[in-house]
Amino acid sequence: MSAMNSMAASPAERLPGPLVFTLAAGAGLSVASIYYSQPMLDIIGKQFNVGVGAVGMVPMLTQMGYALGILLLAPLGDRHDRRAIILIKGLLLVAALLLCGFSGGLNALLIASFATGLTATVAQDIVPASAALAPERSRGKTVGTVMTGLLVGILLSRVVSGVVAEYFGWRAMYWLAAALVLFISLALWRALPRFTPGTSVSYPRLLLSLAHLWQQHQTLRRAALAQGLLSVGFSAFWSTLALMLSDRFHLDSAVAGAFGLAGAAGAMAAPLAGSIADRIGPARVTIVGAGLVTVSFALMFLLPALPIPAQLALIVLSTIGFDLGVQATLVAHQTLVYSLAPEARSRLNALLFTVVFIGMATGAALGSLALARWGWNGVVMLATLAGAASFALRLASRHLKN
Repeated sequence: MSAMNSMAASPAERLPGPLVFTLAAGAGLSVASIYYSQPMLDIIGKQFNVGVGAVGMVPMLTQMGYALGILLLAPLGDRHDRRAIILIKGLLLVAALLLCGFSGGLNALLIASFATGLTATVAQDIVPASAALAPERSRGKTVGTVMTGLLVGILLSRVVSGVVAEYFGWRAMYWLAAALVLFISLALWRALPRFTPGTSVSYPRLLLSLAHLWQQHQTLRRAALAQGLLSVGFSAFWSTLALMLSDRFHLDSAVAGAFGLAGAAGAMAAPLAGSIADRIGPARVTIVGAGLVTVSFALMFLLPALPIPAQLALIVLSTIGFDLGVQATLVAHQTLVYSLAPEARSRLNALLFTVVFIGMATGAALGSLALARWGWNGVVMLATLAGAASFALRLASRHLKN
């Protein structure tokens, strides 16, 4: 532990690769917990004998819990040792996942899903920890690598849960997730140094300071709103994909989950996006990323004109494109936000991701509604408009520094 403490005290040194990998794995396995349900919705709905609207509440409540947890719990990282917070929240996440696996009905699953979202915010303690440990000259790349782990966790969670649910049942997925989170939480406890709190103010004052930070930093407001809009489209797509593939193409949850591999391919570019942001400035990266998201979603309007194999290929291509755009833009936005007030990184991160996951929850709810009322074209329209609004916001800010 003394070696790790000396490392933290000397910011000029490069972070060891195994530590960065552990941080990335911790972020990925934690945040994956809120996405396991999406490819399994069809199976869960059939077991509990409920419709699309009712079972669609599972991802919505999970992401609402995540947004609330970011707002109320993530700021604690500025006041307490992040190492201890990561362990405690990790253990609470294990308990919430076990409750999901043992749920006897939809209402119990909804409550446990909300608790899962609330505690999965441990991922948002890990990301600021990586920014605090990284040397300034390579912070964008380090955060990008950890965010790659986070987004790959989101996307591969669908692959894993789709396969596990198809062959072992949806409950087995939650039990497996609990075991993985327990393992990585203990690994992070051993690998991380202790963190010196950035402030000693009381918890109520800590929360009140969020309003001051939001009002003070226009860069934060623009970043949060632009990324939140991208999250609406991202969540609308992923929360309805399994239901659409089952209805239109008669594909099972394993195939639906496999689409996460396409998204993961896009996510792997996050360290590159961070490096580019370090060189040319993150504001430019946000414009390119939001534009890529918009074009990728809009391409899916061509689906009705194509034969079925070409439709599936186009969905894969669009998935790679918009996931790459979302991830590049997120890394760039984080680089912008983390530079505003280093002593308040946890609170800045909390504000950014609260808006992001409000967007996620909104996208899940509106996506289910759009699919039920207007079919897949309704989902595509929602996602495209959200991406275009984000692109317009970033383009309007192009003459500003951030």
